[in-house]
Amino acid sequence: MTLKDRASATANPASENQSDVWTQEMRAVKEQRDEAAFARLFDHFAPRIKSIVVGAGVPPEMAEEIAQETMITVWRKAEQFDPAKASFSAWVYAISRNKKIDRLRRENKPAPDMEDPAIAPSAPPLADEVIVEAQDAKSLHAALATLPEEQREPILLAFMSGLAHPKVAEKLGVPIGTIKSRIRLGVAKLRTHLREKDLTNE
Repeated sequence: MTLKDRASATANPASENQSDVWTQEMRAVKEQRDEAAFARLFDHFAPRIKSIVVGAGVPPEMAEEIAQETMITVWRKAEQFDPAKASFSAWVYAISRNKKIDRLRRENKPAPDMEDPAIAPSAPPLADEVIVEAQDAKSLHAALATLPEEQREPILLAFMSGLAHPKVAEKLGVPIGTIKSRIRLGVAKLRTHLREKDLTNE
């Protein structure tokens, strides 16, 4: 079964604060070795990790393997998770970044661009709190609609269409540094919009 198939097979837990839900699920894995909780984490995060890795220019098959390796590490090293230091989503995406870098080194691929928003710790955590943590597609599209076109378009190309940043720059005829800057600004605005929406709905 592919990651896409697993993602469609199980519904996500419902909650006003999705990040807290995943952290609680991880507590169950850590403290009780809860396989059902781990399955829910896998179903939610593995496809999203794959999507982000593909968006950074990694071939889909390798990206799926990286996603699976990430989730295996989550299970094997569950005792290392500390919710006082980070949410589960922040922790799992940090693991996936390391897995990606290690895999590229083993494959003798070019070193990843550390200014890439999908890699750099200083960049807004796109996977953690923005696109993949949107409660549903409707809220995500509404948030995207608030962005100026110059920020919305590169985000859609990079993270929805799966184009690497150099390809986005080439397609739009804009320098890659400008593309990265626009993505950073757009992601920051998306995160703010989605958080404000969550607070309004509480």
